[in-house]
Amino acid sequence: MSKIDPSLSVVTDRAATPAATPAATTAATAQSPDRLILLITLAGIVLWGLSVAAFGIPGLYIPALIAVPVIWTLLIIITRG
Repeated sequence: MSKIDPSLSVVTDRAATPAATPAATTAATAQSPDRLILLITLAGIVLWGLSVAAFGIPGLYIPALIAVPVIWTLLIIITRG
């Protein structure tokens, strides 16, 4: 309990705490976009590694060749705004 303001005491009784609103619950369970980007990137790296394991050297360079026009197009889109 605070000596300055008694209303700042620690609440230990769960029945006394206000119920969580649906918006607060949804915000707490929503995933970060950074986490999604990380998972997609890791999945791509794992799939690329599996293609190297399955097909050897062509599994290494063919996905890179396919990625060139995709990345080039993304850079054009980013540049144009």
